[in-house]
Amino acid sequence: MAIKSAYDLAMEKLKAKLPPTGRKLTRVQKAKLAELDSIYTAKTAEEELTLKPKIAVARAKGDAEAVQKLEETLRTQIQRLRSKLEAEKEAVRLGK
Repeated sequence: MAIKSAYDLAMEKLKAKLPPTGRKLTRVQKAKLAELDSIYTAKTAEEELTLKPKIAVARAKGDAEAVQKLEETLRTQIQRLRSKLEAEKEAVRLGK
């Protein structure tokens, strides 16, 4: 029985912690993932361009409540977009 090196033991532990990788992505899937990243980056920027000026105006007026609501709306919209992006990416990875 051979003794395993510390490296081999560490790699075994790492593999045990990682989720199974499944099959490799095709070029089409990689292109679709890149396209999704691009689309959702643009959508996120659009949300920021829409709401950040409104936040600045509310801040200039000293309306803390409006600033808080607008910032929360921005955070919510960005989180919604990220969740949707991850769901669409997972669908591409699974070949759906």
